[in-house]
Amino acid sequence: MDDFLEPRRRMVESQLVARGITDERVLAAMGKVPRHRFTAPGYSDMAYSDMALPSSEEQTVSQPYMVAIMTELLALKGDERVLEVGTGSGYQTAVLAELAGEVYTIEYRPNLAAEAKRRLEGLGYGNIRFMTGDGSRGWPEQAPYHGILVTAGAPDVPPPLVEQLDEGGVIVIPVGQRQSQRLLKIGKRGGRLIREYHIFCVFVPLLGDYGWPDAQK
Repeated sequence: MDDFLEPRRRMVESQLVARGITDERVLAAMGKVPRHRFTAPGYSDMAYSDMALPSSEEQTVSQPYMVAIMTELLALKGDERVLEVGTGSGYQTAVLAELAGEVYTIEYRPNLAAEAKRRLEGLGYGNIRFMTGDGSRGWPEQAPYHGILVTAGAPDVPPPLVEQLDEGGVIVIPVGQRQSQRLLKIGKRGGRLIREYHIFCVFVPLLGDYGWPDAQK
């Protein structure tokens, strides 16, 4: 018996559909993934609220709407190879795993990476590959990727991620200041990059060589 089935249904209708999320596959994935399994202890009852919530090591589980809009911008059909920079709690990773063929996810913090790996494998996801390291450099050995999603705010788009993006692919990344960013979608068409800005947002800072130097811990 899934005690959170109804809260998830309400989340999808009131937070996602009501705000313009239309991709049926994204809505189905958001209605399936158990967000309450990704929050810090004591936050399960708030798991389907319209807000970011604490996870581990001072990180957060992103607001459901933010996860949905970033995922929708990737326009996944089901057989793509996707790179995620910033595994975090693993919630966004799980949503991607519901929608893509293969997900390659990188986490900077070893303890957070290990915890997310245990959680996602415990939920039965078999199409996720994990790496601990500098996600701002991507995962060149597994490139190219049809989709790249960055779950941390960056000062600019890391050049290695652009290099690892396949022709016709999409990068979704929050770009801007240390405390405030704007969601950016970048498409690669004929070797050209097409930039498309979306909503303003606030993410934890991107760590690594192409992230924020003052955020390294």
